[in-house]
Formats: sequence, structure tokens, C-alpha cells
Amino acid sequence: MTIVPPIKSQGIKTKLASWILDCIKNKKFERWVEPFSGTCAVAFNIAPKYALLCDSNPHIIEFYKSIQRKEITAAKTKNFLYNEGKELLRTNGEYYYTVRERFNLKGDPLDFLFLSRSCFNGMVRFNKRGGYNVPFCKKPNRFAQALITRICNQIDSVAYIIEVNDYTFKNQDFLDTISETSTHDLIYCDPPYIGRHVDYYDSWSIEEEKALYNVLINSKSDFILSTWEQNKYRINEHINLIWKNCSKVTKEHFYHVGAKENNRNAITEALLANFPLKQLSHPTYFNNYPQFNLLFSDLSCG
Repeated sequence: MTIVPPIKSQGIKTKLASWILDCIKNKKFERWVEPFSGTCAVAFNIAPKYALLCDSNPHIIEFYKSIQRKEITAAKTKNFLYNEGKELLRTNGEYYYTVRERFNLKGDPLDFLFLSRSCFNGMVRFNKRGGYNVPFCKKPNRFAQALITRICNQIDSVAYIIEVNDYTFKNQDFLDTISETSTHDLIYCDPPYIGRHVDYYDSWSIEEEKALYNVLINSKSDFILSTWEQNKYRINEHINLIWKNCSKVTKEHFYHVGAKENNRNAITEALLANFPLKQLSHPTYFNNYPQFNLLFSDLSCG
């Protein structure tokens, strides 16, 4: 079973997690480190015993910390989404903007969950003042019972993984995260994709791409990095300009990114590393947790 995070966002790596596992199947490490953890989809599916999960978005980090502290539970989420969903339906969607304003004032993690599951096209976007500014998805009956149940199941799955393992969540810059790594760590980077979707992703310049390369190459850890290689319109020239000394495997993937269906196209996803990557002919599929933890006995030394 693939673990789907309760927070929804564009560019999520849930469907690529098994492929990433294939590529590192025999790689040994003690701690999994993500400087750009986002929704933590890869980490929760890899399910290492030890992990350092960091992101520059404080709301994502606070959401998972709240689960870790048991301040957010499936039962509490069920009641919250049921009541908020009723109000959303009663106001024909206008209540979304009440919650958005409330979230921008107080930053409540459950409000963040509500917005991420009822906003337009699953976007996570903030203005220069740090305010969440994504409009409503125009579906007043968004929180039907089936969706609430699905979200609560997702929270239960994530809470269990966090509880039985040793995970640290931090809101910090990628440079600070990588500075904390050692030879016992494996770093997985999923930075904003340079040259793509600047309307959604945090801005990411070639200077930042070079800075990431330099800090990774000079770190004591092995690393893997997700990026895009090409789509039907163009090629990501930065792979050969910056990452040319890395090993690479690729896979065609489809992201639901863009307001219109004809703007959503397949791209070739690339996984880069400073060690040889292995791509198996048959992908690994995750079993129900905790049984799938047995799959990772070759991955972790700790």
C-alpha cells in the first residue's frame, strides 16, 4: 500500500516513491535526510527508522509536528472537517475565505489541512507577506463523508509511521539542513524544479541550483536529487551544466500541474546521485505498514 499524505500539493512524489526505492534498494544508511521535505510523501513511503525532515514552509512542518505531539488525530480531524465542511456547503463555498483569513492570522494546522484539501487545483502558494492566497476549488460539497474518511485514514497511517520511528521535523533553510549531515546519512533533495511552474513553486534560481550542488558535493553524505529532464517542449539544460558528474536514471511521469487540462503534460523525471543508481525492471510495491518495513532491512544500518 502506498502511503498518501493528508496534505495535498502539486508536484507530490507519492507515485514516484516506489521508483525511488528501486534506485537505492541496496544503499545502506542510518538516517534519511530531506532538506525539501514538502508533504513528506517519499519519506513516509521509504519509512526509514531515523529521519530528519525539513522544509522552508513552516506550516507543513507544524502540521506534522502536531501529529507527532498527538494534537492532531484522526478523530479530531473528522469532527473538524465535518463541521467546517457543513459551513462550507451552507455558504456555497464562501466560508473557504473565512477559513483562509483565519489561517493567515493564526496559522492553525487544521485550517492548513482544510485549505490544502479545498483550494484550487491542490496548490500551496503564499504571497510575499506569507499569506496563503490560493482561491477556492468551487466545490461547496468538497468535504463529503468519503473524503473525510480518506483524509482521516491518511492521518492514521502517517501518525503510525511517525510514532514507531524516530523523526525530527524542522522549519529551516536547505543549507542549514545539509550542514547537519554526516557520513551515516542519505540526503534526498526535491527542490523546486528550476525553469518550471514559477507561478506555484517558490522561486528557484540558477544561483540556488548551483549552491545546492556545491553544498551537496562538499558534504560528507551520499545524496540523491529529483529533477526534471525534459518534456515535449524543451530539455532541462541545467542537468548537463550543473549535475553532469552525477549518475542518472529517468522515468516518464505525469504531474497534474496547470489550471487547464491541455497544459498538463508528461515529463521525464530524473533522479541524480553521487553514487551509482540502480533501476530495476520490476518496480517495488509497498505492502501494508508495518510489514513493508521488512523491505527496508537492506536500506538502513540502524
